[in-house]
Amino acid sequence: MNELEIRAVSRYVRMSSQKVRLVVDQVRGKWVNEALTMLKFMPQAAAKPVYKTIRSAVANAEENEGLDREDLYIARITADGGPTRRWRRFGARGRFKPILKRSTHITVVLKEGETE
Repeated sequence: MNELEIRAVSRYVRMSSQKVRLVVDQVRGKWVNEALTMLKFMPQAAAKPVYKTIRSAVANAEENEGLDREDLYIARITADGGPTRRWRRFGARGRFKPILKRSTHITVVLKEGETE
């Protein structure tokens, strides 16, 4: 049986992937409605881009495949490191203080499951 996978990707999110993974780990394997409700009330800043990515995947499923939002669960969700922008700040005595502005790629894969 060929299972349908619905994907959504947010690229170059200006946030450290380590911080995004803390949020992503909370919603992995959950039903979509439950995950979106959890994300709405999380205090972490990373919850907002993860929420938007999941919502985009749900919209893809409803629009392109005609699936019902109630039957979808998060099969895979990852926060991979994107490119790091290196910035500089000059310190005292001619020293150089590097600043790393990190970015993240968030990938969500939804699958259709049976609701109890």
